[in-house]
Amino acid sequence: MNVHHLNAATLCPVGMRLINGSGSLFKRARMVCHVLAIETGDGIVLVDTGLGTGDIADPKRLGTTWLWQLSPRLDAAETVAAQLRARGVARSEVRDIVLTHLDFDHAGGVADFPDARVHVHVREHAAATRLEEARPRGRYVGAHVAHGPRWKLFDDGGERWFGFDGVRALSERHPEILLVPLRGHTHGHTGVAVRSGDRWVLHAGDAYFFHRQVETPPNAPLALRFFQRRGDVDRAARQANQERLRVLASAHAAEVTIVCSHDPVELDRAVLQETLAVRGPMATPDSLPL
Repeated sequence: MNVHHLNAATLCPVGMRLINGSGSLFKRARMVCHVLAIETGDGIVLVDTGLGTGDIADPKRLGTTWLWQLSPRLDAAETVAAQLRARGVARSEVRDIVLTHLDFDHAGGVADFPDARVHVHVREHAAATRLEEARPRGRYVGAHVAHGPRWKLFDDGGERWFGFDGVRALSERHPEILLVPLRGHTHGHTGVAVRSGDRWVLHAGDAYFFHRQVETPPNAPLALRFFQRRGDVDRAARQANQERLRVLASAHAAEVTIVCSHDPVELDRAVLQETLAVRGPMATPDSLPL
C-alpha cells in the first residue's frame, strides 16, 4: 500500500515558543491536521479528514472560541477534497474513511465524501451522536455528519501488535490496515496502523501532540500540555498509551513510524521522505502522485 501524508488544515495560534518549542512568544505558531491517504486495490482509504469544505464556507460552526484560539488558515485548497482533485483523484474514489476520533478538526471533511464508508469506534460514535461524554463542550459538530454517513462501527479486537492489545484489522479486504486502541483523549480514540512496504506507519491521532512526547525522556511545550490535559476524558489511559508509544518508538524504530495529528515536524519529515522515495532529491511535495 502507498501511504501519502497530507495537511488538511493549518492552525496558527499565537505563542510559537509555547506551542512549537522554539521561536518568539509573540509570533504565530504552526500546527497541522495530519491526514493519511492510502492507495489500495479497492480505492482510497483516508485516515481522518481535517477540516472540510463546509467548514471553510461556514467557519462559525467550529466555534468562535476555537477560531480565536487556534486561528486556522481556512484555505479551501488545504481540504482533502481539493488536494485529491488537484492530483486527479475523484471524490468517489475515496471508499473508506477511518477516524481516530470524531473531534471536528478530524472529522470536518467527512461530508465531502458522502459515499464513503466511515469507520469509527462504537463508543466514539455514541459520544458524538448522542452527545454522551462530550467533554469539553463543542468537540463534536453535528453538521459534519448531518448527511447520514455510511457508518461502519467497530469495537476492540483480540489481537496483540507491538505491545498493544485489542487490535483488529479494518476489514477482510484491508488486513494490512489495523485499528489500535489508544484511549484517553476520547473514550473511543483509536490509532490506525498501515503496512507500507517493509514498514508500518502508525497514525496515533491525538494520543500525543508533540514529537518529543514519544522520546525518552518525554517533553512537550507548556501550551500543548495544557491543551492535551483539557481535552482528556481519561488522563490515566492517555498517559499509559503515551508510555506504550514511547516504548514502541524506542524498541521498534526500524519497523514502525509513528505520527500524530498536529505536529508539523512529523508531517514535514514524512512528506520529505515520501517525496524522496517517489521523485528523488529534486522533487517538490506538490508534485507527488496519488
